[in-house]
Amino acid sequence: MDLVDIKDVSAGLFVTGVIFIMMIGSFLSLGVLRFFQLKKRQGGMYMGLSALSFVGMILVVNTWFS
Repeated sequence: MDLVDIKDVSAGLFVTGVIFIMMIGSFLSLGVLRFFQLKKRQGGMYMGLSALSFVGMILVVNTWFS
């Protein structure tokens, strides 16, 4: 059984990843909830915010942690 070695991950990268993953998950779940409530405009807005957060995470990680 192989384990993943995470001792080279900096604290800043870990905290940044956690914050962005929580934002993406929150916006995604709120978007799905609003779509089930038939509030399409709010659902689309939350889905867009989720996608924007994902793009932001990619840009931040590539800029400061590469």
